[in-house]
Amino acid sequence: MATTPKQRLALAICDFLSTSLTDGTLQAEEKDSVDIAINCIGEAFGVDPADKAAVSQAVGSQNLFQIYSVYEKLKTATAPKPAGAGSSPSAAGRSTATAAPTDDQKKQAEALKSKGNAAMAQRDYPTAIDFYTQALAVHPGNAIFLSNRAAAYSAARDHESAKADAEAAVAVDPQYTKAWSRLGLARFALGDAKGSMEAYQQGIEHEGNGGSDAMKKGYETAKRRVDEIAADEAAAANTASARDVGAGGAGAGAGMGAGGGGGLADLAGMFGGGGGGGGGMPDFASIMSNPMFSSMAQNLMSNPDMMANLMNNPRLREMADSFGRGGGGGGMPDIGSLMSDPSVAEMARNLMGGAGRGGPGSPGPGAER
Repeated sequence: MATTPKQRLALAICDFLSTSLTDGTLQAEEKDSVDIAINCIGEAFGVDPADKAAVSQAVGSQNLFQIYSVYEKLKTATAPKPAGAGSSPSAAGRSTATAAPTDDQKKQAEALKSKGNAAMAQRDYPTAIDFYTQALAVHPGNAIFLSNRAAAYSAARDHESAKADAEAAVAVDPQYTKAWSRLGLARFALGDAKGSMEAYQQGIEHEGNGGSDAMKKGYETAKRRVDEIAADEAAAANTASARDVGAGGAGAGAGMGAGGGGGLADLAGMFGGGGGGGGGMPDFASIMSNPMFSSMAQNLMSNPDMMANLMNNPRLREMADSFGRGGGGGGMPDIGSLMSDPSVAEMARNLMGGAGRGGPGSPGPGAER
């Protein structure tokens, strides 16, 4: 059973091809080619052209050729006037190259529209769509009929068709603001929040006086959705940026080679060490923004045993005492020498997530630290 507008269109095309063999449009010798085409279309769109119930539901009371005939009349009816031809803005796009409907035709179309409205009130949307389509066949290019059919399509959850009818209606008569409202609704249902907001904005401008409450409510709903999408995109970008920073921190830790080289030297330099022991105070801003130090701090805070070992290490206590005495003569402890201590180097590797594991003297994969 066809469930999407494109599947229903595919069935309508198959019905048109099949009918063309029986109404004399095509010759009998074309039957094999037409049958192949019908089968290919059915397979491509996942529909069964032999399912008469599905075809009937897709086509309704108007077959594809009749619907296309209405489209051609509508296209002619909405063709713009040649340059220089006088017309008011509200009449733009409504000039016709064919004869205008007679009064009797207009009455007939109005009667069909009224039947469509009655069907809408009964929530019989397929019937309403059919009556509006018949009204358009009698009076093509009528913005009200198009807008009403757009409302019926929206109620039937065929938002693509609703959008097409609403766009045609506002092209015929931009001053008919209900069509802008229905275009906003259809676009919003299709996930085009920005387009929906723009349609409601047009409706507000054409209504004047700041727009109706209903139009403003539609605009605000669409605007909120646009803002939500922007916020979600910003959050996703921030998450990706944070992930990249985390990956950079892991890369810094991984730079430590066997025996504590590379990363430990960087760590010593970050604290002002490097062999002299007389450097100034460390650049704490650089330390806190360094991904390697951030990773170390996270590992330390999540491992109480490691914190206890850290505080019991005599070399680190010596450094803490030096801080407590104001630097022990105005300088930092010899960080380069401190990092050469095997126990301190091992603790530093653990703080960095075991980046130095795998080298000589370090536990193998899966081994306890």
